[in-house]
Amino acid sequence: MVAEGVAADGVGLAVALDGCGWHPAAWREPEARPRELFSGRYWTELVQEAEHGRLDFVTIEDTLALQSSGRAAGDEPDGRADEVQGRLDAVLIAARVAPLTRNVGLVPTIVVTHTEPFHISKAIATLDFASAGRAGVRVRVAASRDVAAHFGRRDLPDRWSAESVAELFDEAADYVEVVRRLWDSWEDDAEIRDVATGRFIDRDKLHYIDFAGRWFTVRGPSIVPRPPQGQPLVTALAHDTVPYRFAARAADLVHVTPRDARDAARISALVRAEWAAAGRPETEARLFADLVVFLDEDGGRAAERRQRLDERSGPEREFRSDAQIFVGTPSELADLLAEWAESGIDGFQLRPAVLPTDLRAITRRLVPELRRRGLFRDEYRAATLRGRLGLDRPANRYAPTGGAR
Repeated sequence: MVAEGVAADGVGLAVALDGCGWHPAAWREPEARPRELFSGRYWTELVQEAEHGRLDFVTIEDTLALQSSGRAAGDEPDGRADEVQGRLDAVLIAARVAPLTRNVGLVPTIVVTHTEPFHISKAIATLDFASAGRAGVRVRVAASRDVAAHFGRRDLPDRWSAESVAELFDEAADYVEVVRRLWDSWEDDAEIRDVATGRFIDRDKLHYIDFAGRWFTVRGPSIVPRPPQGQPLVTALAHDTVPYRFAARAADLVHVTPRDARDAARISALVRAEWAAAGRPETEARLFADLVVFLDEDGGRAAERRQRLDERSGPEREFRSDAQIFVGTPSELADLLAEWAESGIDGFQLRPAVLPTDLRAITRRLVPELRRRGLFRDEYRAATLRGRLGLDRPANRYAPTGGAR
């Protein structure tokens, strides 16, 4: 039986992939593969493992700065040499993996603060074609002067006021709006491909988006036809009111970081209120909770592993995260997920503390336990990522709704 409050198809389930795992010392574990971090094979095998567990999607972490466990906002480097440094481009990883998988969604992370929406719209639309409708994008902002210095095109403040933070997220919202309009700038049937008449395209079905705002002025149209999903999935991680508002306005799926079931209910109410304020019905968006996980059939071994990793990181370097850290058995984690699902959470994104150890524990131990409880489906039941999450394929905003053209 499916628990009351849980969708008939169960909860959504995803994993977030980052380096050798989310603990900074994960690369030193026996099963870790640090020598392969910059190979296509490494990332392909991780994503294939997620697909083996029938997970909805994977996100691939990315930033515009070197990793740093001591950073507060996720951007400032701390100069340590005993942790993984360097990463591959998340969009290109997803493109490499796409033809070697068939079902799992691929959601690379992109930083909107210093990139151009035209480029990203083109890249994610291409990924949607390459994956046959399984692409998404996780958008994030960068508030670091260190990152801004990589580009030299803008200055960011030393200290962020509430007003300047709001502006940063307003810029991100405009960025996503431009990307979405570009995805719609080709109607679905714009390509004729009629050899007999010599017409490949109907130019009347390509549209200028003519976006003019404070941060972007983009004419369009895109150079890539409308993606298979119409609109690939847009996700965002949010921790507070301003990010909640941005995510409710711009994203199809919002990642949040509750501390317990009561906090999950509180955050769910806040985000859903923002959805309503943005004029979006709840059927158009999903809410996923993030957790870092140390999993083992023996909960004591999971705790020992975390302690060992903390000790390797050095004195006073206990691992902390913006998300709740779970240490225990797959059965105990299933209990927690079931409880949180009753608090308004649609799904969960788990961050494996060590790769591939905790990823395999998710796919080969947690998933069967969730299935036993009726909380997770047995097979993939939709061809596209949006369909798997119960999200409709959006109508094209530029196409006529009926009648003569």
